[in-house]
Amino acid sequence: MQLIPAPMLATRGQQVPVGPDWAHEVKWDGIRALVECTATEVRVWTRTGRDISLAFPELAGLAGRDLLLDGEIVSLRDGVPTLQALADRIHVTDARKATRLAEANPAVFLIFDVLRVDGRDLTGLPWSRRREELVSLDLADVSWQVPQVYDDGPALLEAAAAQGLEGIVSKKRSSRYAPGARSADWLKFPIRPTGSFVVGGFRFETDSDRRLGALLVGEPTASGLRYRGKVGSGVAGRAGVRLAEVLAPLVFDHSPFLEVPRLDAVGAVWVRPEVVVDVDYLAFTAEGKLRQPAFRGIRTDVLPEEVGS
Repeated sequence: MQLIPAPMLATRGQQVPVGPDWAHEVKWDGIRALVECTATEVRVWTRTGRDISLAFPELAGLAGRDLLLDGEIVSLRDGVPTLQALADRIHVTDARKATRLAEANPAVFLIFDVLRVDGRDLTGLPWSRRREELVSLDLADVSWQVPQVYDDGPALLEAAAAQGLEGIVSKKRSSRYAPGARSADWLKFPIRPTGSFVVGGFRFETDSDRRLGALLVGEPTASGLRYRGKVGSGVAGRAGVRLAEVLAPLVFDHSPFLEVPRLDAVGAVWVRPEVVVDVDYLAFTAEGKLRQPAFRGIRTDVLPEEVGS
């Protein structure tokens, strides 16, 4: 196995670019992954370098030749890819359980880039050349696919919104792959703003000391963790159970936030700020708090210090 690079990241765009210099893809709501294939095995890495190969046994069939692929692992809920559908998959460390979950809740690896083929490093090639190489590999299976790209970005964004998808990504056809860089050559356009936030505390449901009622989240600043508000929507059921398991070992004796409104702090259980979650929201209020936030999932592929970058 060779050294796995950090993936290239997109910058949030202001207006979808038009013209022949750009290609456009659907932005999938899943787990960003680099998948390394050899003649005999497949390894799966998150963008933070965590090895999650065991959790996704359905990708083992990609073995057979030397490839390094970049893409998104997704699972469907109500016919739409959503990070929450992967909540019971990403943390699995038992091979037999992973196999059972893969049968009950299968994932698909949507491949949008190729960084290495048979020992050849392709990162220095323009996106258009890498895309040609990727298509030529003919990677099509029930557990992995190469999604289509489009010339008309504004039309794709409109179609993505109509289908309830997360958004689109626009890529310069001339762009080289810059490992670990957040580049303006790749622009992301979410349909509804989605952000990653650090969990600094939680509150239980009323009259319960077991069921999560809300997360207290924030963003790192040079001065410390800035409070961004409570997230109650989406934390019920299985998602809440998993969140409680993840947060329980991190319980702390004081708030990690710079400042929390008194009413929000009442009944809060503070935790060390080590867990990152994705949150949908409508906008920020004048006070800098999230308006109509909804929990989407735990981000094991984003470090707390990366939030807000």
